[in-house]
Amino acid sequence: MPSALYAVLVTGPSMSPTLRHGDALLVRGGGRAVRPGDIVVGVFRSRPDLLVVKRAVRATDGGWWVQGDNGLVADDSRAYGVLDVRGRVVARYWPRPRWRFRYPRV
Repeated sequence: MPSALYAVLVTGPSMSPTLRHGDALLVRGGGRAVRPGDIVVGVFRSRPDLLVVKRAVRATDGGWWVQGDNGLVADDSRAYGVLDVRGRVVARYWPRPRWRFRYPRV
C-alpha cells in the first residue's frame, strides 16, 4: 500500500540554512522508518496543536528527540520534549527544488 504524500509550508527560521521561511515541502506519511538525520514533520507531546518541521536526532520514549538546524532558535525538543513523527520530508518543491534532505550533523 503506498504511503500518503502531503504538502507542508515552512514558517520561521528554526531550520535555516537548510530550509527557509516560505519553503514548500513534500512529506511522506508512513514509508520507511525515520533515521537520525532525517527532516521530519510532527507534533510535540507537550504542544499537540503545533505541527513542526525539525531534524530527527535520536529515538526516545516511543518518539523522537528533534532539533532545528539553526542553533540560535530553541523551539525544538530542548524546549518541548519528545516529538511524535507524522511524516518524513522527501522534497522541497518551492522555491528551490531539492529531493534529498539527509545531511550529517556537524
